[in-house]
Order: sequence, then C-alpha cells, then structure tokens
Amino acid sequence: MIWYILIIGILLPQSLAHPGFFTSIGQMTDLIHTEKDLVTSLKDYIKAEEDKLEQIKKWAEKLDRLTSTATKDPEGFVGHPVNAFKLMKRLNTEWSELENLVLKDMSDGKSEEIPEVGVQDQPGQHSNSLTLQKNENLAGSLYFLFIGVKHKSFLTAEDCFELGKVAYTEADYYHTELWMEQALRQLDEGEISTIDKVSVLDYLSYAVYQQGDLDKALLLTKKLLELDPEHQRANGNLKYFEYIMAKEKDVNKSASDDQSDQKTTPKKKGVAVDYLPERQKYEMLCRGEGIKMTPRRQKKLFCRYHDGNRNPKFILAPAKQEDEWDKPRIIRFHDIISDAEIEIVKDLAKPRLRRATISNPITGDLETVHYRISKSAWLSGYENPVVSRINMRIQDLTGLDVSTAEELQVANYGVGGQYEPHFDFARKDEPDAFKELGTGNRIATWLFYMSDVSAGGATVFPEVGASVWPKKGTAVFWYNLFASGEGDYSTRHAACPVLVGNKWVSNKWLHERGQEFRRPCTLSELE
Repeated sequence: MIWYILIIGILLPQSLAHPGFFTSIGQMTDLIHTEKDLVTSLKDYIKAEEDKLEQIKKWAEKLDRLTSTATKDPEGFVGHPVNAFKLMKRLNTEWSELENLVLKDMSDGKSEEIPEVGVQDQPGQHSNSLTLQKNENLAGSLYFLFIGVKHKSFLTAEDCFELGKVAYTEADYYHTELWMEQALRQLDEGEISTIDKVSVLDYLSYAVYQQGDLDKALLLTKKLLELDPEHQRANGNLKYFEYIMAKEKDVNKSASDDQSDQKTTPKKKGVAVDYLPERQKYEMLCRGEGIKMTPRRQKKLFCRYHDGNRNPKFILAPAKQEDEWDKPRIIRFHDIISDAEIEIVKDLAKPRLRRATISNPITGDLETVHYRISKSAWLSGYENPVVSRINMRIQDLTGLDVSTAEELQVANYGVGGQYEPHFDFARKDEPDAFKELGTGNRIATWLFYMSDVSAGGATVFPEVGASVWPKKGTAVFWYNLFASGEGDYSTRHAACPVLVGNKWVSNKWLHERGQEFRRPCTLSELE
C-alpha cells in the first residue's frame, strides 16, 4: 500500500503540475498511458498480496487440521517423538519464517514459499539450529524409532539432517553419523528436499573423522568435492587427511623396517565422545533384538504361584511369579500393584517431580547427567497408607527387611527419557557411595511398572542380553549382590529411551543391613 501511494504521489503531481495539459490532445494521451501503467502496477501488487495470503491460508489450514487432531489427545500426540520433533521445529523456525512473510513488503514483486507442514495421519500410534527444549537424547531416541519400530509418521531428509545437527552440537558424533547417513540415503533415493548432498557430506565426513575413521572421512570428502570442487573447507580437509595418512604410512613403514617379522595392525575406529563399551548391544536390545536363550536354558524358566515363603497374606491369594532370566535371576511379579494404587502413587509424586540425579562417585554430590533423562520423586511410608502397604508387600514377597531400604522412588520418563547402562550397587572403587545412609550396599532392586509403553522403555541387561519390557501392574526383582556380598556385574542394566508415550515406574533399593539372617552370607564369592 505504501508503495502504491508513493507511485501515485510521484505520477499524479506530474499530471497536475501543468493546468494547460487539457489544451493538448497529445499530452492528454500521455496521461492515459501513465494511468494504464498505474493500473498494471496496482494489479501486480494485488496479485503479489493474493499469492502471499494464499500461502498463509494454506499454511493456516494445514496447522488447523494438525492442531485439531493434536488437541483431541495432547499427551498422546506429543508422546510420539516425530510429532514432538516437528512441533519444536515449527515453533523454533517455521513460525518465524511465517512472521517474516506476513511482514514482508510485496512491492518488489517477490514472494517467499512457506515451509510445508508434515501432517501426521494418526499421531499417538507409535538436544544449534534447533533448540528442542534441550532434550539431549532426542536424536538418539528418534533413531531407535526410525530403524526399529513400525510407525505411520515419517521423517524427511531435512528432518534427518536437522536431527544430525542436533547431535552434532551435543558432540554426539555417533548419532550425527547415523542421521546424516540416513539423510544422504533418502536424497540418493530421489527425495526432493531443501537440503543438498554437499551440506550432508560436510557434516558426515567430519563426524566420521571425529570417531577416528580416517579412511571413510577421506572417501566422503572426495565424494563432496565431486559435487562441489570449489568447497573451501572440503579442499582443506582433503589436504589435511592426506597429510595425516601419509604420515601414518611413513611411521608404519619405519616400524615395519625395524621389525620386519611383525605385521602392522590396521587402525581401528576411534572412540566417540559419548562412547559406551556396550552401545551396539544396548541399542540392539532396546530395539527388541534380544539374545535368544538356548532351549536348554529356557526349560529352566518357570511360572509359579508364590506365597512369600508361607506368608499368611499370600497363602490364600498367592502372587503370580514368572522367571524372566536365569543368570542373573530376574523375576517378574504379575498383577502385584493395582490401578488404584498406581494412581495414588502418581498423584503423590507429581507435585515433587524433579530432574533425576546421580551420585558422583568421586565427590558424592548429586548431579544431573545427560545419560539419565527423567524426573523423579521420593515417597516415605508414613506419608500415605498405600505407600506403607506397598513397602510391606515388597518385604513379604522378597523376604528382605525394608526398614533399611531407601524410600520409594517414583520416576517418569517422557519422550527420549532414558537411563544408560549403570550399576545399582557401589563398586569397590566407590567405598563411600552409601556411607551417609549407614545401611551398606544395595543388595537388591525391586522395580514396579506403573504404565504400559507403546514403544521403547524396556529394562535391558547388556552384559547378558536380557530385555524386560514394561507391563502395567507388574514388578521385576533381582539381586545386585551375591550372597557373599560381592557385586554381580551381570546386573549392569539400562532404561531404554521411551519412543512413544511416557513411562511411569517406581523402585525400591534394598540394602545389606537387616538382611544378615534373612539372606545369610556364603563362603563362595559367586553364590
């Protein structure tokens, strides 16, 4: 409108400046052509504004359909990691682009395309260019979902690229490589995208180099230069990689001359910043690709009714017990906590939920870490009769004294919530881990599952290949220490990332003190 007024303001004074214009037919015809130009310019302006409004209208209609679906089940909608990712992406980037388009002066005749909004067909069925609410594990969690779970939502090559950048900013080069490779794969398959292979290869080659795979980094850099021979950083990296490889070759040759009878061992892929010795097995188990037991071992696993060693409370209504694994022995109790009890525990915990912490093995201080992403709260038995009743149920079924146990810990894991492989007990290099409690080491763990999880959220034991999947109303129990008091290192376990929905659990860590006659010590270290 301002542009139009300016045009009018410039041209009209010219036509009004000479009152004698009307006396000349020739000059009058010039005014006709001037007015024609004004009308043409006005139509162009109207067309540009209509195009802009049409783009805004299409974007608004798509968002209207999306929000209408989302508001029917908000928790279920954001419980899908792809929906959560795209929501954060829209709020952090696409809405800003829409604002720029709305405020854009269309008088230059140019219009900008608004990014497409990926509307999910059926949402809820299945951590910098992007803030993502500082969810440090979203890149890794989405990769679990992307390759391990069937789902109806989709990720574009651009989405994969953005997630790779999120992992990159967190120095998580392991998942940077995975996401960039997936983006490149989709581009190779012909997907139309706003990103190009050069940008993907730029990140990918550096992520691979950071993990120590120099050969692959060199190969990817050469591939990048085939697409963009003038790429400044790639040309610099190529020279550097070739220099390093030539230097290593000279060193290996020199060593070979000195020791001709010894073969040079090829360089292995280096260790990533977020290195976990069992990462591949851990992620495999989280995807449900567990290690299969032999038939001979499976024959030793049973289901039974358990009366708590003739406990009067369970003689008439014994607990349902199932063997999940043999070594370490992991037992699941079915229908061991009611829906009503679960709701009471959750209601008590919700106002107190705080970001979960771990005890620093060196300082003993509680601190948040990137490998434990959840919120937790602690409940004492004296606060509510339901909590007290749950504590006594654990004592009756395990035969262990809960008076020296820690309070009931309630934890809630959202999308991407997880706890990477860890031990519940203190190792020999952590002698002061539970010194303040004065109750000795954690002898056993009892874990209630207070919700079902649509995808992800398993409790896995990478050392032995066991996977225990959440089932509402059940609980699992295992000993962290042998009867000798020595730690059972096969109990190293993890809470897999929640891929869809959210996960509620509560656990009880039972300690050594008070168990002297309930679980007597043995002379053998491994009994």
